[in-house]
Amino acid sequence: MKRYFLIAIIVAAVAALALISYKAGIIKTPEKIEPVETAVSNEPPATVQETPSEEEAPTVEITPEMQQRLGVKTEEAKVVPLRKVIRTVGRIEADERRVFAVTTKFEGWIEKLHANYTGKFIRKGEPLAELYSPELLATQEEFLVALKWAQTGVSKDSEALLEAARRRLRLWDISEAQIKRLEETGEAMRTLKIYSPASGYVVEKTALQGARVMPGDLLFTIADLSTVWVMTDIYEYELGFIKPGQEAEISLSYLPGVRLLSKVDYVYPALSAETRTAKVRFDAPNRGLKLRPQMFTDVEVKVDLGKRLAVPEDAVIDTGERQVVYVDKGEGYFEPREIKTGIRAEGMREVIAGLKPGERVASSATFLIDSEAQLKGVKPLGMKRH
Repeated sequence: MKRYFLIAIIVAAVAALALISYKAGIIKTPEKIEPVETAVSNEPPATVQETPSEEEAPTVEITPEMQQRLGVKTEEAKVVPLRKVIRTVGRIEADERRVFAVTTKFEGWIEKLHANYTGKFIRKGEPLAELYSPELLATQEEFLVALKWAQTGVSKDSEALLEAARRRLRLWDISEAQIKRLEETGEAMRTLKIYSPASGYVVEKTALQGARVMPGDLLFTIADLSTVWVMTDIYEYELGFIKPGQEAEISLSYLPGVRLLSKVDYVYPALSAETRTAKVRFDAPNRGLKLRPQMFTDVEVKVDLGKRLAVPEDAVIDTGERQVVYVDKGEGYFEPREIKTGIRAEGMREVIAGLKPGERVASSATFLIDSEAQLKGVKPLGMKRH
């Protein structure tokens, strides 16, 4: 009996000790372990691609029957010699280097006019007018007195006075022939002739018989029209092709079939803000006076551009943002390809990038092919921009 009582006390003590340990955290209950599911796959493990594959070029199919109905033609991209022709309108003007103004350096009155109308042709050295000048008459008389003194040796300064009077006559544009005549005759000339400085036409005349003239007044304008200028306006985008020395052909409406050869003489440095053009000057020989000032002409400048890769201009579709051609890939397939273009010349378009020599492109019905490609959502790959 005592024995059973002792066992009961021991069991109670162990239970009390276990309860105290649990509350104190000495004995911990094991955490619940979630089962891990292992996925089993029958597919082989994936491999990492080191270099991406090139993007395949898109194409649009145009069957041979459809090509025939649309009138599709193809041409080969070739390296060909290109020549650009710049056409413009010219205006004939007198060569400013051959225009002469006739003025006087003394006061006087016009007593006789030899060149008495505008447009008269006059040769170099021919008289234009005769002027009376009291000042010039007094200077002639001083010259004759100094000449007489120099011949008689009355004064030691006579030679210096004679030379001073001679110099004054020269400064007034009195010719050596007139001074020599004055020495030979010993008489002062009441009127003095004004001679033409060059052969040409009287294009302007302000001199009137009996009129008074003052120093510096313009009496005549003489223009030598044996060579004239042809002034043209060249657009800004064509200026890079124009250089001095280039040959040009000039034609006139009143001379059908006649073409005159000329050369670029000068490209003016300023640009017109309104028309975006620059003036270009051509020298033109004027045999027979066929070219008259203020006439209009047609001018053609042919520029040799050398050999360049080109395709027909109709083969290029210009969207404003990029240029596209349709490359014939064979078996009725066409690839839309973006290209970079250059100059236009003689119906051809230079190709700078995007095409290789020998590739064929659609040269007609390109807009119909492009419409078909747009309907099918086929677009060209963009060019690589460097």
